Amino acid sequence: MIVDHGLQEGSCAVAARAGDQCRLLSLDPVEVVTVQVGSSGSGPEARARDARYRAFEDVAERVGAVAVMLGHTRDDQAEQVLLGLARGSGARSLSGMPARRGPYVRPLLGLARTTTAAACAAAGLTAWVDPHNSDPAYGRVRARALLPVLETELGRGTVAALARSADLLRQDADALDDLAAQARDELGPGWVEASVLLGLPRAIRTRVWRLLALEAGCSPGALIGTHIESLDSLVTSWRGQGPIDLPGHVQASRTGGRVLVAAIRQVE
Repeated sequence: MIVDHGLQEGSCAVAARAGDQCRLLSLDPVEVVTVQVGSSGSGPEARARDARYRAFEDVAERVGAVAVMLGHTRDDQAEQVLLGLARGSGARSLSGMPARRGPYVRPLLGLARTTTAAACAAAGLTAWVDPHNSDPAYGRVRARALLPVLETELGRGTVAALARSADLLRQDADALDDLAAQARDELGPGWVEASVLLGLPRAIRTRVWRLLALEAGCSPGALIGTHIESLDSLVTSWRGQGPIDLPGHVQASRTGGRVLVAAIRQVE
């Protein structure tokens, strides 16, 4: 499946050529799908990703696919870790991309990008080099430019070490997420005792806050670290402050010894 985001002049021809190369490899079925990338909300990369994954889901369901294989490489994984470090993200962000999540499989995640490029050349395939991948306006491109510098300054194998760190952190993040989900279930619905939340280890508590916010209607992409810190202040440094507004018309408040994260009732 080839996705044409329609963000560049001539993208339709590029997508069609990629489809032709897939057919020459006797792949079947081959589908070229044009998507509409939104113009508002999150950044352009996130909007394009959302549109792409919606197309994946639609086509996979229509053709009865059991898996969607993505082409991310070890270099992509290292870039993800660098971006997470630059943003001051937690273990989940630093854990990068899993080799498999649901129907999505990344069989090339352990291979260097140079290896995949050489494989294409050996097979007589012409790989498309997206101009956006050289545009420093995008954070990922700036992170990509750092990889060869790190290999030179810190030694060969640095990129592989970054990817390996992601694998190790993912195991930790998965364990913490499981514990947080268990703690969330034990809290029950509605108002939550602040003392119970405060009694949780912070690494678990912050994840419980995130779960409560998502359940109330927050968008995962819009919920950031500062929101979680504000929520945590309801139990760590509460002195009668008012409600906390969250993305997606969600509000968190504390009354006495209890807290609530819920959607704001809209006035018609």
